[in-house]
Amino acid sequence: MIPRSLQMQRLRVVLQHVKMARFSTQSTDEVLFNAVGDKRVIVLNRPKALNALNLNMIRLIYPKMVEWETDPGVSMVMIKAVGEKAFCAGGDIRAVTEAGKVGDSLAKDFFKEEYILNFKIGSYKKPYLAAIDGITMGGGVGLSVHGKYRVATERTVFAMPETGIGLFPDVGGGHFLPWLHGRLGIYLALTGFRLKGRDVFQAGVATHFVQAEKLPALEETLMKLPEASELHIEKVLDSFHSQNPIDKDKPFILAPYLDKINSIFSQATLEDIVKCLESDQSEWAEKQLKTLKKMSPTSMKVTLRQLQMGETMSLAEILQIEYRLSQRCLEDHDFYEGVRAVLIDKDQQPQWRPDTLEGVTPEKLDWYFSPLPPDRELVL
Repeated sequence: MIPRSLQMQRLRVVLQHVKMARFSTQSTDEVLFNAVGDKRVIVLNRPKALNALNLNMIRLIYPKMVEWETDPGVSMVMIKAVGEKAFCAGGDIRAVTEAGKVGDSLAKDFFKEEYILNFKIGSYKKPYLAAIDGITMGGGVGLSVHGKYRVATERTVFAMPETGIGLFPDVGGGHFLPWLHGRLGIYLALTGFRLKGRDVFQAGVATHFVQAEKLPALEETLMKLPEASELHIEKVLDSFHSQNPIDKDKPFILAPYLDKINSIFSQATLEDIVKCLESDQSEWAEKQLKTLKKMSPTSMKVTLRQLQMGETMSLAEILQIEYRLSQRCLEDHDFYEGVRAVLIDKDQQPQWRPDTLEGVTPEKLDWYFSPLPPDRELVL
């Protein structure tokens, strides 16, 4: 007999899932859609939740993207968010783990439908522009980084901090992080290092850097373009970018460490990366070691292999791998424990299992990457 506490927990999750799936007036307001002539604007509208992406939002955005892609009356798509704090601070991971604990389908539906949307953005046949003003992490990265244009501001904070919650840099992280010069992507993925403002552009995450106060003018200029071709869009973006004086002469924050990053984080295994950091003995290396020791050993090993594989894979191929990884995370321990420690209890004391790199065996790592049953695989 199922304990009453578990029955009630299941009921709460199911009711939440139904509430998310129901397209009521309130849930529809989580994403707004504006039409300006032949341009379309998606507006994330959960500012109190830092515009965190949930399943309902995905189900609102995706069909619009599909519709506009084949509509000859639509020339470009822009995505932005309400509020100054965040473009999108990530996915609604807490809801996903609560569903995963009781076997609710939300856990698999969220990742599957999110990745399908990420692929649509990455393969979109019309110009797609994301104004990443404010916190842009996890799910927010998936909504932006695969598009043609990503506009950062001085308020932008970019990070992929998933190894700290027992997850991995998903939403196509295995595809775009290896694109960054040298081994910067691997460094950002393993450490969760935060890039801010112009550094987001200098790292190659954003294509342009525009003052936050100029975003309304930028949008107005784009919306007035008689022809929204890539040539005309880029001319507008380049103009606003070149006129931005903020931190214009400031060097990239990681510039002094790029040689070390490229050397140390090019190692084939986590154990070798740790050995190189220990041998370095610099203050910077000590800081990186301290950071890595906080992360899930399983997540770090999964992430390193994910990014190594992603160097030679298409976006579709790596998203299919990442979907397998997401489902393995839901079947394992560290994802639930990381969310508990960081997002629920907030004691910042996760008890990883295993708690050492050596404890993450090749067999366990292979299991994470192993195929799912055919009817559960992600099809793009």
